[in-house]
Amino acid sequence: MSETTSTNEEKLPLNGRRAVPPNYSNDEENEVPEMEAFGLIPRGFNPRDYLRVVDIYMFKDPHEINKQEHHTDKYYNSKLIVRRGQPFQIQIDFNRPYNPETDQFWVELLMGRYPQQNKGTYIPILVGNVLKPGQWGAKIIHRENNSIRLSIMSSTTCIIGKFRLYIAVWTPYGILRTRRNSATDTYILFNPWCQLDAVYLDDEKEREEYVLNDVGIVFHGNAEDIKSRSWSYGQFEENVLDACLFLMDKAELELSGRGNPIKICRVASAVINSRDDNGVLVGSWDNTYAHGLAPSAWTGSVDILLEYYSSKQPVRYGQCWVFAGVFNTFLRCLGIPARLITNYSSAHDNNANLRMDFFLDDEGKVDTRLTKDSIWNYHCWNEAWMTRPDLPVGFGGWQVVDGTPQETSDGMYRCGPASVQAIKHGHVCFQFDAPFVYAEVNSDIFYTRMEKNGTQVVESIDTARIGQLIVTKQVGRDGMMDITEEYKFREGSDEERLALEAAVMYGVKKQSTQDTTYQPQTDVDMDFQVQKAVLGNDFKVTVTFRNKSRNSYTATTYLSGNIVFYTGVTKSEFKKHSFSAKLGPSSSSSFDIVIKSSEYMSDLLEQASFHFFVTARINETGKILAVQKATILEIPTLRIKTKGELVTGKEMSVIVEFTNPLKQTLENVMLRLEGPGVLRTTKKQFGRIPMNSTLTWEVKCIPTRPGLRKLIASLNSDALRHVYGELNVQIQKP
Repeated sequence: MSETTSTNEEKLPLNGRRAVPPNYSNDEENEVPEMEAFGLIPRGFNPRDYLRVVDIYMFKDPHEINKQEHHTDKYYNSKLIVRRGQPFQIQIDFNRPYNPETDQFWVELLMGRYPQQNKGTYIPILVGNVLKPGQWGAKIIHRENNSIRLSIMSSTTCIIGKFRLYIAVWTPYGILRTRRNSATDTYILFNPWCQLDAVYLDDEKEREEYVLNDVGIVFHGNAEDIKSRSWSYGQFEENVLDACLFLMDKAELELSGRGNPIKICRVASAVINSRDDNGVLVGSWDNTYAHGLAPSAWTGSVDILLEYYSSKQPVRYGQCWVFAGVFNTFLRCLGIPARLITNYSSAHDNNANLRMDFFLDDEGKVDTRLTKDSIWNYHCWNEAWMTRPDLPVGFGGWQVVDGTPQETSDGMYRCGPASVQAIKHGHVCFQFDAPFVYAEVNSDIFYTRMEKNGTQVVESIDTARIGQLIVTKQVGRDGMMDITEEYKFREGSDEERLALEAAVMYGVKKQSTQDTTYQPQTDVDMDFQVQKAVLGNDFKVTVTFRNKSRNSYTATTYLSGNIVFYTGVTKSEFKKHSFSAKLGPSSSSSFDIVIKSSEYMSDLLEQASFHFFVTARINETGKILAVQKATILEIPTLRIKTKGELVTGKEMSVIVEFTNPLKQTLENVMLRLEGPGVLRTTKKQFGRIPMNSTLTWEVKCIPTRPGLRKLIASLNSDALRHVYGELNVQIQKP
């Protein structure tokens, strides 16, 4: 290879520590010489006298052997895509029959601009007689005329990405190589079907769900009122694989580290959000979404990834389920089994002390100045499946990774991978970010009153609310699977206490209650229920007291109704109501408070989420009772139906309908519709929808993939967001 560089090519800055510049880009290439001479070439040398490659056939169509056996036939990509640790086949046509006695050739795979054998970015594959499992090698399985068919085995630790493929032929005077031909480029991905791969998953139904399913469910709302919506992951759609590889370039993950799922998850959790590295999505939680799309408008990951891949600029805007949806697409696309998790009542604890502090003033109202912690109605993250050779035995399997920017980890906004098993047992000393996740699912809520002299009086402690329910989509079905027990032992069990003691021993801060006085009121219980209601209607809140003592009490009761972001942060208080409750001995009494739609509609936020706080002071004893709950209004849905035959390659229509239920006109209405394998994302702007009137939108499309597919639609407007609809359709083969 000639070492001279022309002056017009920029000289790369080298430093004294490394001879080769960092190799971050899967896209960049080096020049590979077609004739690599061993020395001076004699005048009579003619390359045509030697074995020469005429053509290479990659068996790369979806119906051919490679993509079928490697479970990559769904990728909308014309190049060869295989999974590591499993053989694939190519055919080489020479200019004459191959003679093993005299001819010598090998296959070369190269990645990046500075391919090096010890970094795994230059891989020479020699032809031998046997293939060893999990190691690079090639063997001839068929010879006919001028052609041979090779079976090539890749290493189970091979780096993931796009390789350039060459065939090299040995001659006495130098190496002859095939020309650079992008048609033979080969993508190598993780292989959950291969026992030696770090991401091996042994259950076929789980592999179909966690690797091959391109649609999923996001659970939201709150634990008392679970809502669900579909999300299109679209990991097989056109250009999505290249966009996912670009994310690793953007994160500056060295090519040599890309065979390790732990490293890939760690850097991806940082690059999914735009904080500190101009990553994929800008988070916004303040209900203003200028120059972008409201998080609730997205129906899937494809548009977000492709917009980022083409513009190289962060896409606006995301909230937790959007970060998690895009992260899930990235993981499944590369072959790492992944699922999207929802944690209901998720603690966002600013100082990771396992204690959420809500400070009350003298009247028992929450003091927003002092209260810094917040409880998210729900928070979505991801789990990725892999072995953890960096941790003791037993901590492999599902790992928490979170792309939502909440807190920094090692100086960047990222989180994970943290072993779910380690979190359950309180072994939070093991990397990465286990204490933070432990606090999200295990904190206690302290209601503390500040006395005038500065002492803190703890009025009540709620140990059961945080992380009360952790769920994901069922395997093979659209229902909900409760996985709370994978994260924590049963509330109040001995094992739970032990896990907590372990977590505290390993450095999770747990404040003692010694510096505070805590004397709970034991002889009166208070609770409240919120009536289920549809957006735009009145509803009532019922407060119930149970007086277990033989005394008569009076309770000064205060209800505060707040409109909140789903992160538990208050936007505005829309209802204040106080009353005096007479509590007879050994009896229960209930009190109704009516909430009118006119009180809340003007300030309503997109997830129609309320937070009620009820505090009561027992006048005779001075004790305070406090209960808080989040509640969500029913939001109307979109109706979807189809018209025409549902057959691949034939035109059909999708019709979306919506009736405006509000007592006001909807302005700036935007509809989106998508369905992987049926239609590309389609958008339409409608000016306004008057109250009680119905909008109808018909979209024509030609389905490309047979089988059970899902159509997903969303509606967004100034006054109403988070309106979704979905429909399962069975597309027939022609």
